[in-house]
Amino acid sequence: MKLTLVGAGPGDPDLITVKGIKALQQADVVMYDALVHPVLLDHCRPDTLKVYVGKRRGAYSCVQEDINPLIVHYAHQYGHVVRLKGGDSFVFGRGYEEIEFARQYGIITDVVPGISSSYAVPASAGIPLTTRGISESFWVVTGTTKAGQLSSDLQLAAQSSATVVVLMGMHKLAEIMTVFGDNGKSETPVAIIQNGTLPEEQVVTGRVNDIAEKVAEAGVGNPAIIVVGDVAALGDPTYRAAVVAAEQA
Repeated sequence: MKLTLVGAGPGDPDLITVKGIKALQQADVVMYDALVHPVLLDHCRPDTLKVYVGKRRGAYSCVQEDINPLIVHYAHQYGHVVRLKGGDSFVFGRGYEEIEFARQYGIITDVVPGISSSYAVPASAGIPLTTRGISESFWVVTGTTKAGQLSSDLQLAAQSSATVVVLMGMHKLAEIMTVFGDNGKSETPVAIIQNGTLPEEQVVTGRVNDIAEKVAEAGVGNPAIIVVGDVAALGDPTYRAAVVAAEQA
């Protein structure tokens, strides 16, 4: 019996690791999330059982309390379970909870790190999280805590000169921008990146004091990440479109 957590990367199926592909090829069962590109399942054997356990805001096929015992069930019944998660399993992916639960039932566990959307999606849009003379560090903060509230770390991040990346925060975008505005950052550049690393990627740029309005006008929503900081102004909105056009040429 074995559980392997595999990070699927930020969206583009080419951004999964070689080790992640090898794990999929060896899996007896793959339990995959909503943000996993369906092409990745093609790496599985024909007899591999594929189970969708996606969780998206307002649409849950499974809650975490159901997923944990399902992992144990499939491991006992089939052998090797691969838990395929978007991004990296240990960056707001609840991966450690699943590992800890499985170990209680004598299941061997392994982790294959993935490329996190927190840095890969800005890079895809041409936005460096750090660059000399502008940003020396970056924060990665969740937009929603377990209690459904803004993280208290966001207040600390807003006081910093660092680039701030907010994951799972689009439904609280106005509140998040208020925090930055209250900390004297009203004119700070912001970039919102939807469907990052994919051909349908959309980037909306603005400032703390107007980004919510611009996002509403553009109709941009989840899945998206928020980048706050002077580096957000460095991203060329046509950057990804040019890359995709070159790839398709």
